[in-house]
Amino acid sequence: MTAPGDSPNTDGIHIGASTNIRISRTVIQTGDDCISMVTGSRNIDISEVTCGPGHGISIGSLGKSPGEFVTGINVRNCTFIDTQNGARIKTWAPSLSSEASDIFFGDIYVQNVNNPVLIDQQYCPYPSCSNLGQDNSKVQISNVTFSNIWGTSSSKVAVTLKCSKLVPCKNVQLNNINLAYHGRGGPATSSCLNVIGASYGKQSPPSCL
Repeated sequence: MTAPGDSPNTDGIHIGASTNIRISRTVIQTGDDCISMVTGSRNIDISEVTCGPGHGISIGSLGKSPGEFVTGINVRNCTFIDTQNGARIKTWAPSLSSEASDIFFGDIYVQNVNNPVLIDQQYCPYPSCSNLGQDNSKVQISNVTFSNIWGTSSSKVAVTLKCSKLVPCKNVQLNNINLAYHGRGGPATSSCLNVIGASYGKQSPPSCL
């Protein structure tokens, strides 16, 4: 699936209100998410996908309506090249009560990716979001694993876990992360906000959990 890198709102595959979906052995080049999963996505298996350009593989955005959910997501053996994001979970701020749970991103290679690992619970892409950072998401994110993710970041902050003050992320695990940044300002770093979790194995950049 191909669309120009600057084409707006061109998700490659957009999943919602769907159960037991499998996507594999696919190349997706778009101007938006290569694959996006919104409310009602349950038991989704994604493997051997090459993504880029585009915004990566995203869960969300969630929280515009009450009771939204995404659960049972397995993303593995994927490659991201020159994308804005890699593995991403995003929720609106402010938002209504919703949840995202039981999510696994593993065995992922990134090449020149701006946000290789990203949880963003202050997502609001419009100029009108002047209060960004002041409002809090009410989407509960829990049981999330980022495992064996390696390659190069195009930004210094290679791992960002920016969760909600109202409902902190629970049981987030970083396992064997190896992300390098070769630009100005020194090696890659990580940033955590309102996260309950743990890290295991190699951690480069050093884990903020």
